[in-house]
Amino acid sequence: MAEQIEPISRMQQQLARLPGIGNKTALRLAYHIASQPEDQVRELAAALWQGRKAIHYCSVCGNYTVNDPCPICSTPERHNGIICVVKDPRDVAAMERMHEYKGTYHVLHGILSPMNGIGPDDIRINELVERIEKEQIKEVIMATNPDIEGEATANYIARLLKPRGVLVSRIAHGLPVGGDLEYTDEVTLSRAVSGRREM
Repeated sequence: MAEQIEPISRMQQQLARLPGIGNKTALRLAYHIASQPEDQVRELAAALWQGRKAIHYCSVCGNYTVNDPCPICSTPERHNGIICVVKDPRDVAAMERMHEYKGTYHVLHGILSPMNGIGPDDIRINELVERIEKEQIKEVIMATNPDIEGEATANYIARLLKPRGVLVSRIAHGLPVGGDLEYTDEVTLSRAVSGRREM
């Protein structure tokens, strides 16, 4: 088999560093980019570079933004005493897609993971406590993932905030729409039953 030319190989190596992109997909993308007109490739490269330079963290919530504070933190109506705590900016985007939550956010930029050496001082927990003390917060909604580390993070923060007189709630976890009971694990079924509500 013929060896790849160096520019294609270099593109493949860089593309393979992206999450969810394996070597085969990276190679396919590299060949696709090589086949595109130069002006389109230049536009792609410029969009990536300029986008990365323009994006930074909101000084209030920690979400990605171009302007500081971010549009959510800048909207007075959203300051209703409720903060939704999430792991990263992608989770803010997911919550916003449902168009129902009307409070503010706090992005932790990680979760507690003792096995990986990530403790409370490595994520934005202290900043959350400062916000609780500074803003008139009535409720904190924990919206971390329902895995071991997400649950540990939610429980740690709940223990930290409850003595401060703040209601700490947890998003419900259960069956996905379109899911089959037959294929659902016991933990998910248990959460679905315990999180039931009156109809």
